[in-house]
Amino acid sequence: MRRRLRDLLGRPAAPGDRRPRPRDAVLVVALVGAAVLEGTLRRDLAWPVASTLVAIALVATLPWRRSRPLLVVALTTLVGAGFQVAQAAAGTGPDGLATMLAVLLAPYALFRWGSGRDRVIGGAVLAGSLVVSVALGGEGVQGAVAGVALVGGACLVGAFRRERVAARASQLDAVRAAERESLARDLHDTVAHHVSAIAIRAQVAATDPDDASRVSESLDVIEREAQAVLTDMRSLVRQLRAPAGLEPSPGLAELVSLADPGPPTVTVRLDEAASPPDIVASSLFRIAQEAVTNARRHARGATAIDVTLTADADTVELVVHDDGAGARTSPGTGHGQGHGLQGISERAALLGGEVVAGPDPDGGWTVRARLPQRHDA
Repeated sequence: MRRRLRDLLGRPAAPGDRRPRPRDAVLVVALVGAAVLEGTLRRDLAWPVASTLVAIALVATLPWRRSRPLLVVALTTLVGAGFQVAQAAAGTGPDGLATMLAVLLAPYALFRWGSGRDRVIGGAVLAGSLVVSVALGGEGVQGAVAGVALVGGACLVGAFRRERVAARASQLDAVRAAERESLARDLHDTVAHHVSAIAIRAQVAATDPDDASRVSESLDVIEREAQAVLTDMRSLVRQLRAPAGLEPSPGLAELVSLADPGPPTVTVRLDEAASPPDIVASSLFRIAQEAVTNARRHARGATAIDVTLTADADTVELVVHDDGAGARTSPGTGHGQGHGLQGISERAALLGGEVVAGPDPDGGWTVRARLPQRHDA
């Protein structure tokens, strides 16, 4: 029991940008306007001015509900409870504005963003406030149930939202890790091939160092292979840490093999001038493979899938287009995003490129990937 409590108290706050945002100012202005309007128009308020001022004080704390959730909960609870105590002492009974319900954003934010310690302390503060409210309000069981439903519901929604965001982040991390591991395997195969050639040529030159022509030829090969290694290694914009597999890395030949009579028919067209580095060629195949698979699975009524690869001096572009229908997701859209498309988007970003997917103006669906052919240090 102690261990569970210690683990609960030790949980960190939720990650993310929790600073006040411009929309918070808009929210406060709108709520202040609503409070003033309500306080002016309502005739059943015993203390209209005081009720309006209390509502304004409560909503003014909301911009800091993400960065200081416990403080905001404590302040709103203290102000609200103090106002109720003052009303009870004056014999006026509970009398508040409907605008004050916006303060439910505070317990929501506490369980959405707060640390474990904040949630425990804040939960106790909210429970105490409910007890005081029910005792002073005289609304009996119905009032208690309504209070618990409102405050508890806000807390539960915040906790569920936090868990959902965490689960989504974990899934995306797994996708990124898988792409990094796959990219690292491809890099391993490429580097191993070129380094083996360098070693062999160095051994050839060492067998007869007096043969100038043989030594010169070997040095030329070593230089070319070394440049190829550097090109492929510079294709990675960050260090990848993952175990390397032993299976050969696919390339343009495997991309051509995606052609299929169907149905749907898969046609592959390659620019003869396209000659990207091995690590880029492998990534192009992975992207095309995912795009074709996605089209086969989700494009309703598709009869043709066209895969086109073009290149210029600096970039290589892969376009996969199908003529089907059906709702699909795009890399970078966030909500509802498919893991396969997220994976190829992550792979392209690691190589300094990009992937864009979406409905085509002429019909169907298009996945377009652009990758740089050369990577300078």
